[in-house]
Amino acid sequence: MGIIENINKLFDHRIRLGIMSILMVNDDADFNRLKELLDVTDGNLTSHIKALENAEYILVEKQFIDRKPNTRYSATKLGKMEFKKHIDALEKLIRK
Repeated sequence: MGIIENINKLFDHRIRLGIMSILMVNDDADFNRLKELLDVTDGNLTSHIKALENAEYILVEKQFIDRKPNTRYSATKLGKMEFKKHIDALEKLIRK
């Protein structure tokens, strides 16, 4: 078993790493909150969210609040498990 076996390529990018980090410590976050915390453009955030959604690591929930669209994101059980494995692998790599 290689030292980097559990490092997940999907979390290689800082924005996807940031999205998952935020969703691991919060039940959910809306688009504007993620955008603000990560300091990224709409298009950039959208493409990274799509990659995580396609992997079924995050759940997307669209609704209207005061007649305005609101999109919230939360980490799925699979996403949390994969992210934890990724972080554990990084920690093992650092300790070597």
